[in-house]
Amino acid sequence: MSARAKYNMQVGADHPVARELANMILGALENNLHFVSAALPFKIFPPLFNRYEAGQSFGNHIDSATRQVSGTFDRVRTDVSATLFLASPGQYDGGELLIEDTYGVHKVKLPAVDLILYPAGSLHQVTPVTSGVRLASSFWIQSIVRGDGARTLLFDLDTAIQQTGRDVFESSCRAATQQATII
Repeated sequence: MSARAKYNMQVGADHPVARELANMILGALENNLHFVSAALPFKIFPPLFNRYEAGQSFGNHIDSATRQVSGTFDRVRTDVSATLFLASPGQYDGGELLIEDTYGVHKVKLPAVDLILYPAGSLHQVTPVTSGVRLASSFWIQSIVRGDGARTLLFDLDTAIQQTGRDVFESSCRAATQQATII
């Protein structure tokens, strides 16, 4: 249904350059502990690449519950939506990603190579680009934890555990340095 709200250009998923870029993104995400902690990925739908020029937009929509990987029988449940910004905010006007949740509408326009994750069931849109070109990659994640609330709780716990580990390490380093100074 989201196709009816879509007014942008997209590179074909089977294009060799799109496949190469998608593999680069997936490889980088695999090694990004913050992403893994936030999304808890089980499967990732291959990234798609889109371009918005002046007057183009993507109206209000909710992402499909599943996506079929091109050329396969493989389906990915879309628990988490991801937008990777590929153009810096100064390269285009308009083109904000608006995500609506229980706390209101959030306007997102991030620096190039920054990524936002949000629940795939969120109502969202890309506002019309008024000048320049907005480039982005969109993809979806099937998480090992389906519920947004449970995923958020696990992310918060993991973040707290990692911070505690850093605090303990820094405290140990300070104690060792003080002890070395006394000797």
